[in-house]
Amino acid sequence: MANLSMRYETIMILNTKLGEEGVTALADKFKTLIGENGTIEKVEDWGKRRLAYPIEDELEGYYCLVIFTSKPDFPMELDRVYKITDGVLRTLIVRHEEEPKKEEPKKEEPKAAEVKPVEEKPVEPKAEEPKVEEPKPEAAAQAENKEA
Repeated sequence: MANLSMRYETIMILNTKLGEEGVTALADKFKTLIGENGTIEKVEDWGKRRLAYPIEDELEGYYCLVIFTSKPDFPMELDRVYKITDGVLRTLIVRHEEEPKKEEPKKEEPKAAEVKPVEEKPVEPKAEEPKVEEPKPEAAAQAENKEA
């Protein structure tokens, strides 16, 4: 069977009441767990931020983002460990559908000397439509007949 691994992203919000050392230790625990079961590509510690709404009566949380590759069964285990660990307010694990795109070299834009000017075509005036006399209302037509 082929060695199937997928790319995932997880973000965890940790309780700031653990203190700075406790939060760092808990984040390191999860980073180590992920590193043992997969390959960590990127880690971003976003630090302490205000929550959009209170979670467990907390208004602030410590955010940490980890992008990793692992076998498809590991994220379920990671989610289980998140749920049984004290100090974890919220977590999210997302699978990336496509691999990161490599940047292609940009094509050079043509220089000013190479740019050809666009030829402007003269605009032909529209032919005027013939004027059609509108029928006059009966009262106006009768008034003209009496005058005549």
